[in-house]
Amino acid sequence: MGEPKLVQIAHDPRPCPPIPNFNLFGEADDLPDVVHCETIGIRSRLHDWELSVHRHARLHQLLLLQSGGGTATLDGQRHALPPGSLVNVPVGVVHGFSFTPETHGFVVTFAAEMLDQSLQTGEGLREILAKPAILTVQADIPPTMAAIFSAYDGRDFARAQILRSLAGLLLGQTARALAQRGTVAGPNASPALLARFESLIDAQYLRHWGVADYAKALSVSAAHLSRVTRAATGRPASVLIEDRLIREARRNLVYTNLPVSRIAYALGYEDPAYFTRVFTRATGLSPRAFRRRLEDTA
Repeated sequence: MGEPKLVQIAHDPRPCPPIPNFNLFGEADDLPDVVHCETIGIRSRLHDWELSVHRHARLHQLLLLQSGGGTATLDGQRHALPPGSLVNVPVGVVHGFSFTPETHGFVVTFAAEMLDQSLQTGEGLREILAKPAILTVQADIPPTMAAIFSAYDGRDFARAQILRSLAGLLLGQTARALAQRGTVAGPNASPALLARFESLIDAQYLRHWGVADYAKALSVSAAHLSRVTRAATGRPASVLIEDRLIREARRNLVYTNLPVSRIAYALGYEDPAYFTRVFTRATGLSPRAFRRRLEDTA
C-alpha cells in the first residue's frame, strides 16, 4: 500500500476556505461530559482514514497510536506517526491526520474549562501542554488512558470524580513526558503577543474589557491584536475575550451547584438574562439546558 495521503496546509494561489473549527474529534457538537473518549478507528473509518486539517476552539486532545501508522500535521508541519506515538493537540492548533487502514489507538478530549480546573497557575504544566507535540509514549500513560476509557464507559457512583482525577493524572504524566523527553512541534507556535494577551485575559476577564482596552495595555493597536489572534487561532480578539468568560461560565455550571443568576453576577453581568443570551449564542445551549445535558449524560 502506498504512502498515506494527508490534507496539508499548502501554498496555493487559489483562495482557500477557512480552516473549520470543530468542537469534538471531527464534530461540531459541544462537550457535555468530563472528558470524551473514542478510538482512532471509530471515526476515521467514516472518513476513509483521513481527517482534514481543522482546529478545536475549546478542546484539548491527546492521541495515542498503538498499532498501524500514519502521518499528522501540526500547524502545517507534517510528521510520521509510528506505533507508540503520543500526540498533544492544544486548543486552537491546526491539525490533521492520515492513518493507514485499521490503525488502532485512543483519543481523549478535554474541555478547556477542565484544564482551567485541573492545571494550577505557576506550576508550568499549562505552558508545556499549550505546545503541539509528538513524542514516544512512556510506559505509565497507556494504563492511565485505559483506566479513563473504562471509567468513561461505566455509569457507577463517583464516575465524574474518578474521571476528573484520572484526567488530571494523564495531563500531569503527559506534561512530565514532554518536559523530560523533548517535543516535536511545528514552528508556528503562538507568538509572544498572543501569549501575553491570553495571560492578560486571564487576569482581567471579569472586568469585561474590550479589545481596545487589551490593546492599550499591550501597547499595540486593536487592529494589530486581532490580526495576530486571527493568524494564530482563526478567531478575532473579541471572540477570545468572550470565550474566556464562557469557559468560566461552563466551569461553574459543571463544577458547582450555583444558580444561573449567581453565576451571571459572579462573572460581572448585571443582567442574568443578558448573560443567558450571550452564553446561548456562544454554545448553542442556554445555561440551564447545558447543565441539564451534563446531568443527563452523567
